[in-house]
Formats: sequence, structure tokens, C-alpha cells
Amino acid sequence: MAISGWFVLALAVGAVPVVLLGGWAGLGVWGAFLVLAGTADALLAGSPIALRIAREVPARTRLGEQVPTTLTVYNGGRRTVRGLLRDAWQPSAGAAPSRQPVSVPPGEQRLVHTTLTPIRRGELRAAGVTVRAWGPLHLVARQRTLRVPGAIRVLPPFASRRHLPSRIARLRELDGRTALLVRGQGTEFDSLREYVRGDDVRSIDWRATARRRDPAGGGAKLVVRTWRPERDRRIVLVVDSGRTAAARIADEVRLDTSFEASLLLAALATRAGDRVDLAVYDRRVRGRVQGATGAQLLARMVDVLAPIEPELLEPDWYGVPGLVRSITPHRALVVLLTSIDAPGSARPLLAMLPELTRHHTVVVASVTDPDVVAATAQRDSGEGVYRAAAAERALLDAQRVAAAIRRLGGDVVTGAPQDLPPALADHYLALKAAGRL
Repeated sequence: MAISGWFVLALAVGAVPVVLLGGWAGLGVWGAFLVLAGTADALLAGSPIALRIAREVPARTRLGEQVPTTLTVYNGGRRTVRGLLRDAWQPSAGAAPSRQPVSVPPGEQRLVHTTLTPIRRGELRAAGVTVRAWGPLHLVARQRTLRVPGAIRVLPPFASRRHLPSRIARLRELDGRTALLVRGQGTEFDSLREYVRGDDVRSIDWRATARRRDPAGGGAKLVVRTWRPERDRRIVLVVDSGRTAAARIADEVRLDTSFEASLLLAALATRAGDRVDLAVYDRRVRGRVQGATGAQLLARMVDVLAPIEPELLEPDWYGVPGLVRSITPHRALVVLLTSIDAPGSARPLLAMLPELTRHHTVVVASVTDPDVVAATAQRDSGEGVYRAAAAERALLDAQRVAAAIRRLGGDVVTGAPQDLPPALADHYLALKAAGRL
């Protein structure tokens, strides 16, 4: 039960003359009258218990998109229910409007629409619906929370997909779908053609040259092989979901940036005919996608990644080689999406890396903080100088870790949250062009 502001106002207004005239007994009579009026008002109000509410909500949406939801409110009682309805979604669902007026006559139903604008990914739930039904005097309301469970899975936004068309165009050039053909060791044979000046002499096919004679009697013409990037290569994405993945950089969680980079690389690689597997790992596997191809790959990836949150513990890097072996026994491109900010926390990663680089091509992708880079130029005050010195030290530490990774045989890709996904995709294309996959 709830009282309205009208009840409080009536009590205050009625008490003023009683207090001024000094009749304290009258104040008690006035209060008793309001209590009786409120009781009668509550008895005449419609019963929230008689309501039957059904919820309609989509199963999935992307982060930042607006999603309409509907409540069907049926009144099985004998009185009209007039009042307010509140759909109790958790705050990160961004439900609007939060409270709505409702009037449901007996035996009828009404539709109540709520728009969700999620501000975080994962499973968002609604615990129930609270209905406050007012009486005809609007003094007292009958209130009840009805259990109407609902849930929606908010998927990663995949905002980096805007970079996909330009990278696919470059992939087609590498794949021989345009006039450009790639020659080099470690690629698939495509066709034979005549030698022209500027071709690599190592591409000459001497047996084909011996079989091909000039009909005019001018002797044999040199024939070269053309190549295209190999298909059906294995790519293993390992996303670090440990302590450092919880840091917010440029108003985005580091783990979300890793998800964006993984989705863009997976979309590009599957277009190239490569097989992509994903594992989200800290001390155990938090999520895994294996064996999916084509459109099914991205659908499964966003569904698996959606509910994963960072764990506040140090990742077990010594378990990564075994994890990669469980995914594929063959040579693969292994992409580690993690943090390389501090040499101390990167020691287990560096200790594990030689075992991984002996059998695989390894790329370590890490997010850089643009605020740290900007702080190095702000030296207009004493405090700014100290902040710039600290920022320079942080950048030098990251460079030291990156140099150590390269000495151990790995590649390093870094960038701000908006730049890391396309940078990783570009590095993948460069590896294909060089025949390193």
C-alpha cells in the first residue's frame, strides 16, 4: 500500500485550523477521518493481484541498438485498475519510460510498450512488474510486484565491420581475383604464363619451359609460375580475459576491444577460406568457438562472447600452448589479444612464447591508451611534467615488452581501441601477402 501527496496535503490543510483554534481533539478526529477515507479509497481501487501480465521481448540485440518490448496486461478482476506500471529491468538495460500510466477495465487487456537501449553487453534481465493501483479519491494505492521474468542477450556491437569491405577488396587482390598475382614461397600454385621483365627468376618453371616451343622456331620461351595465397590455413584467436582485460581505455573495456578485433579478423579470414577458432582464456577457458565456418562462425562468436566478463586474476600463460594443441595439431597463426603494458606482468607471457613460436606464427595484439600518448605532450605545468614523465615511462615499458616479443619470434600489433581491429586485419593481410601463413 502507498499514500499519495494528496493524502499528506489533506492532512496538513485540515490540521492548520485545528492547531490555530487549539482543539487537539479535533486534530485526532480529522486524522481518523482521513484514515477512514484512505481505507475506503483502497478498498474501491482495482486489485493488482487480479492482473495477468505476459512479456514479449526479443532474444538478442546488439549493444547500443534500441529494442521495443511489450507487456500485455489483462485484468481478471471486477474493478478497473488505474494507476502506474513500472517494468523493473536492471539499470544497464536503459528501459524508457521507466513508469507508465495504465487503465485496464475488467475483462480487457492493454499493451504497454517499453524501449530498451542497453549500455553493456551480456545477459540483461527483468525481475518483475510493479503495479500501483489508485482508488477514486487518489489518496491511497494498492501496490503489488508481479513476477514476470524476462531476459535479453546483448551481443557485441561489431562496430569494426565498417572496415571489412576495404579489407575484402585487398584480399581479392591477393587471392588473384583481380589482375594482381602474388608469387613467393609458401603459397598455392595458380597457373603458368610467359616470363616478362621484372619477374622473379626463382619462379621460372624449367620443365614447362622445355615443353613449350616457339612455333616460329625461335626456341623455347621462359614460363613462370604464378601463385595465390594458401587457403584452409588455421587461425587460432586467444583472448585474454584476465585482470588487465577489465581496464577501461578511451571509455571502452579492453576486453570489448579484443572482441571487436577478433570479430573483424574472423570475418576477413573466413572470406579468405581460412579456418578460425576462438578461445577466451585466463586460468580456464571462458568461451570457445571451434569448427564453425562462414556466417555461422560470426553468429556463434557473438553469442559466446556476449556474456563473458573479465576475471580479476592473473592469466595462466603456461597453459596456452596446450590450449592451442587441443584446438589444432597443425601449424597455425596464433593471435594473442592481451596487454603488454608492464614488463613485470608480461614475464609469464614471454616465458611461454618460445614454445609457441617454435610451432606457430604468433601475433600479439594489444590496446594502447591514447590518453597516455597525449599526456607526453602536456608539459605546461609542474604537475604536467611529472605526468608526462610517467607517460613516457609507460610507453617505454610497452616498447621493451614489444621488443622482447619480436626477439622471441612473435609479431606485435598495437593501436588505440578504434585502430586496433583494422591494424590487426592489415597485419593478417601482410602475412598472407608474404606467404607466412
